Amino acid sequence: MEQFVFTFFNAEIAGRYWQDILRGMGVTVLLSLAVIAAGLLLGLLLAVLRATGQRAATLAVVAFADIMRSLPPLIVIIVLFFAFPYVDLAMSSFTATWLALTLVLAAYAEESIWAGILALPRGQSEAARSTGLSWIQAMAWVVLPQALRMAVPPLTNRVISITKNTALGSVVALSEILNTAQAASSNAGNPTPLMLGAAAYLVIFIPVVLFARWLETRWRWKR
Repeated sequence: MEQFVFTFFNAEIAGRYWQDILRGMGVTVLLSLAVIAAGLLLGLLLAVLRATGQRAATLAVVAFADIMRSLPPLIVIIVLFFAFPYVDLAMSSFTATWLALTLVLAAYAEESIWAGILALPRGQSEAARSTGLSWIQAMAWVVLPQALRMAVPPLTNRVISITKNTALGSVVALSEILNTAQAASSNAGNPTPLMLGAAAYLVIFIPVVLFARWLETRWRWKR
């Protein structure tokens, strides 16, 4: 037991590297918030674009959603970071990871919101239009609020899953939690920094999971 604690919970090594892990937490939190904000907004815009019923727009949105949901996020990150510089579109590791995860989240968000729109009775939008509302007004004030409520359960789980993929940024040397913990562990010759990294992920994502569960329960009850 003493050897186990010395190897995985070494206080001296933890004291040496906890500030590095804390900085990695800041990067992870910032990246996660940026991905959630951009991904959900883009997914919402794509769902509305698909709802216009224009064939070209629908085909483009469906193709985007299917492709991004089929590709592993790691592949998207690698392509953006390593391949795009060859077409003069170089980007930082943060930007590449943010853009890749944003596109993946947008694809899933679009499908969830679109499913919510389809689940609404057609009479909802027709009744809204009969009161004199334009298509955009009916969509914004009547259709989307209800569709978003229906989309909350699948969206919350997807958001958590994709934001945890910020760890994939370590592949392109992004100084988030996992990359920082791995580097510190290599320097120290001890896995204690990785345990600190695991604790950091728990600190970040347990509140997110609890909030998502509360949100699902609350919005399901209202529906």
